[in-house]
Amino acid sequence: MSHDQQSTRENAPLKGLRVVEFGQYIAVPACGQTMAELGADVIKVEPPEGDAGRYAGWNKDQFGPLFSAWNRSKRSVVLDLRDPEGRRNAFALACTADVVLQNYRPGVMEKLGLHAAALTSTVPRLVYGQVSGFGQTGPASQRAGFDIAAQAESGMMSINGDGDRDPTRVGFTVVDVMAANALTSGVFAALLRRSVSGEGGIVDVSLVDVAVSALSSTWAEYRLNGVVPVRSGNGQTNATPAAEVMPTVDGNVVISAYTKEHFARLCGALDRPDIAADPRFCENAARLKNRHAMLIDLRHATSQFSTADLCERLTRAGVVFGQVRTMAEVTPGEAGVSADLFVQVHASGRGPVSLPACPTTFHDYHRRDGRLPDIGEHTAEVLADLSLKNPDSARNEQTRTQHNGETAVPGR
Repeated sequence: MSHDQQSTRENAPLKGLRVVEFGQYIAVPACGQTMAELGADVIKVEPPEGDAGRYAGWNKDQFGPLFSAWNRSKRSVVLDLRDPEGRRNAFALACTADVVLQNYRPGVMEKLGLHAAALTSTVPRLVYGQVSGFGQTGPASQRAGFDIAAQAESGMMSINGDGDRDPTRVGFTVVDVMAANALTSGVFAALLRRSVSGEGGIVDVSLVDVAVSALSSTWAEYRLNGVVPVRSGNGQTNATPAAEVMPTVDGNVVISAYTKEHFARLCGALDRPDIAADPRFCENAARLKNRHAMLIDLRHATSQFSTADLCERLTRAGVVFGQVRTMAEVTPGEAGVSADLFVQVHASGRGPVSLPACPTTFHDYHRRDGRLPDIGEHTAEVLADLSLKNPDSARNEQTRTQHNGETAVPGR
């Protein structure tokens, strides 16, 4: 199915924009998918065996969880970048793009001739976005850069979990997802600048920088107090109750009510105003000193209510809370989750899967279902289109055959 056959609507924010993605796993594919969902023609360049994300933790078909999550509504082109012809076609394809995205280890794209300098010098309007684990230069740049390494190196794991347990990773690939969002923002900013200056540019994101930056408020506490943050479980070191998990008859609720007013509201909602009046708990400083005793009283109080009853009481009282739900309990249209957040993701050989779409919406452009491409499904149509856009390609190929040498790919 060609991009046009997927019926990109006229009011799609990125309609007419072409993105060529040399992406694998999460950070770059997630950025590419956002752009595809907003109407761009995203062409995913894959090796003959496909993006490794197709099979990560999966052996049933070519559409594993990682691939299913981040690659809908793209076109797949197989190019063997180990082969000179594959590299020539990749370069020519990249020269037709508005945006190129890649997350190969630093140095790989240079060896392939597909690096930022080569492409942006050929196509000055090109926006080139790249993600690395530990930056493009320096001794750490050659390290394998996965999400978990960035969580560890950034300080994130050191503050996550209980103080008497091992450092704990966030339960999903949070840094990869944040890196994708940072890359998307950077690419959009570069496109906006290009609309004014006519010049593209290079957008560079590293996982470790993203992870460190995400901890900005914790850094502020550290810099201002001079105390290295430590793991404190679900609570916070400077306020309580803050992000504390409270049991109910049939589940758990997380609650934050650390101002004097909100703490009084919480205790009132629990029919326990005596807790708020207790001198040990009347001020935040006192509550921090007597946190253990306070939590015993609060948890005993919350355990008398069903989750539904407690949530209703806290809502009326204006207390910040969240029901701790399993993924099976998250329902579109309930608890503030948009009714249309989930879309149907189709793939050959299996039924549709309901997955969350881009959280950003526009007043006149809404979320829509998508389809995952088979490996190389669009190779023929894209390369045929490429030869039309590059009329010298046939002559170049003839010259290459005659002289058995390399030829330069024509620019845009």
